[in-house]
Parts: sequence; C-alpha cells; structure tokens
Amino acid sequence: MPIQVQPVPLPPSADPSKFTDFGRVVTGVDPANLSPEEFKELEELLYKHSLLLFRDCTLTPEAQYKLTKAFDPQADSYGHGNNKTGETKTSILHPDLKTIPRVPQVQLIGNGMVYNHEGLAEAKLKHPHHKTFHKTVVSPEDEAKGVTRFYRWHIDAALYDLSPPKATTLYALTVPQGEPQTCRYDDGTGDELKVPLGTTAFVSGRTMFDILPAELKSVAVRTTVHYAPHPYVWMAPAHAMSTGLGIETEGLELKPEDVPKWEESKLKRFPMLWKNAKTGQLHFQVHPCAVQKLEIAPLPKGVLREGAMFPEGALLTDLKEVRGLLYEMQRPAIAPKLVYPHDWKEKDLVVFHNRGVLHSVVGAFAPDQVRAFHQCNLAASDDPSGPNEEDLLQYA
Repeated sequence: MPIQVQPVPLPPSADPSKFTDFGRVVTGVDPANLSPEEFKELEELLYKHSLLLFRDCTLTPEAQYKLTKAFDPQADSYGHGNNKTGETKTSILHPDLKTIPRVPQVQLIGNGMVYNHEGLAEAKLKHPHHKTFHKTVVSPEDEAKGVTRFYRWHIDAALYDLSPPKATTLYALTVPQGEPQTCRYDDGTGDELKVPLGTTAFVSGRTMFDILPAELKSVAVRTTVHYAPHPYVWMAPAHAMSTGLGIETEGLELKPEDVPKWEESKLKRFPMLWKNAKTGQLHFQVHPCAVQKLEIAPLPKGVLREGAMFPEGALLTDLKEVRGLLYEMQRPAIAPKLVYPHDWKEKDLVVFHNRGVLHSVVGAFAPDQVRAFHQCNLAASDDPSGPNEEDLLQYA
C-alpha cells in the first residue's frame, strides 16, 4: 500500500488556516522497516509539514536510532552528547533524561518509576514541572482544578559545541490517562489553552516568521543569535517567564567565572532564521532561554531606512533588552490558535523537524502516574543555514 497522509487532528482552539501545511498523520508504511524510496518520501514530507505522526507503531530503540539517523547519516551522537546527561548534574536537563545503555543515542523520559526497562534495572523519571523553573507558579487550588503551564519552549540542541539535530523522534510507550488540563499563560493577556494531560505542544517556526510585521521581519533576517557557553548550566539558577518563553531578567544566571570551562571555538552563533533544506522557507528558530547576545547587521545599501529598526545595525548585550526583543518577536506565535498540542496515545511515534518547530512540555502528573517515552535526536553533521542574499533583499 502506498504512503498516505492526512492532516493531524486539530483542537477546536486552533486556526485551521494557519495549519494548512503543518502536521500529517502517515499510514501505509512501517517506520521501523523503510525502503530507501519510502524514507525519501517521508523526508520530503517532514520538511514540508514539520511534523509526522505514526499511530500504533512497534519500535525498538535500535529501530528508532536507525530512523533518526537516516535524516542525517553522518550524525551519530545524541544531541547533547552520548551519556553526557548524567555527568553534568548542574544542567537544567539532568533530571529529565535517562540513557538507554545499549543505544546511548536514545533517552528514556517520562514520569514515575520504571523497572527492568531496556537494560535499566530501575529508572526514576521526572516530568518537568513549571514550579521548578518559573518565577511565578500556579496556586495549589488552581492546580487541583487542572490549571497548568507550558514548561519551556525550546529547540532540541546543546547550543554549545554540538550542532542542532535535524529531526527528533518521540515514541510513546506508557501514557497515563487523565482529565484534560488548562494551560494558562498568566502574562496579562488572559490567554489559555485546553490541552490533553501531558501533551507536547508544537508551534511552527515558519509561522512565527510569517506573522511578524515588516519591521520585525527586517530585524530577523539580519540577526545573528549568540548563545551562552554551557547554556543549560548557565541558566539553571534562573527563573522562566510564565509562558515558558524565555527567562526573567533577575541577574540569577551563573557569573562567567562560575560557568564550566569553555572554548571560544565551541560557542554557537546562529542566524535567527534557519533556511529549510528542502523548501527554502525561513523558520524563526531561537531558543529564548539560552540567548546571551543579538548581533544585528546594518540594512543593505539601497534599502529604505525610514521606519526601520536598527538601520545601522547593533550588538545587543543587555539581557533585559535582548529578551524583550525576542519576546516581542516570538510571543505572537504561541497564541492558543497557533499551538498544536499533541494528544498522545500509546505506540504513537512523532517525528518533528527540529530545525523548523519549537516545542514545550506541558502539564503535571501525580507521582504514581507512570509515563514512559523514548526520545532520540542526533547532534547534526552541520550547522543550520540562514537567509541568503535574495532573502535579505526581500525582507530587510
């Protein structure tokens, strides 16, 4: 049977006009046993639609690694380095990941105690909770009523030394059942989103760019993002905003002398916009929590300067200013009508274009609610490409 696709089921909150190309349910193919021709077709679908969903899959860690690696055959190590998650105990990621011993590129994530799992005698899993990271938190009374938050909007990437993975695969093994929750933004807008328990929320980086006004498109197409050294260690003492879209500026980040030893050559500086390798479209791809500086190039010669922001270019180093500009640019794209909150079922496999979407863990589980997923992404064999000269002239 040939590969067939249909749109992912959208919640009532979503604006269908903004999801015409985003997300496809794939049938007619076994992602664990792909012919070269089938994989080529799936690769084209992923870059076009950003997210592919396979239902009722059987996928070993070896098969998941093989599938993920097919998107970047030269890649081999986990996105943050094989077996590195347990070594950097001060990293904000440390509690969230357990490495599968025989396939170190695959991580076990979830909630609760898991026993005798793929070579792990026991694993205590911890679903990230906004109360461990946000400056403000939902009250116990509201939490008891099912109110929750986005944890942290992000890209899967080390953002130091290693290049951002091209694709991430998430495979659901055990999915607890429970009442839907209300994800509240708590930023003064009144925005909230009904979500399935334990959803993973996705937004399109392409949409994030497309909906910007012209003056901010001009900034985006000219900007290089400077990430902090060892960003997940650097940010660990800090607090996130209530939307999970960046860090509150309180001066809590590690001082330079307290950050683990780093090398200038391993710092990551990426374009604010990443060019889709297959479609050529531009995706706004920034991990807002990890950014330290923004470098904005001057407007090209001959471009109208009236009304332009930063016409002579700028190097923004004040964290409050950096974060304020990023928030202004990214916040519109996480509006409830633009979020796809995936409703997980056991044996779901989601493959997403990690260079084309941002995503967030959402919600909270009780300690006895066991959730187990396998996650795989691989540090890429190259860095993402940014806008070309044609893009610069079109948008600057």
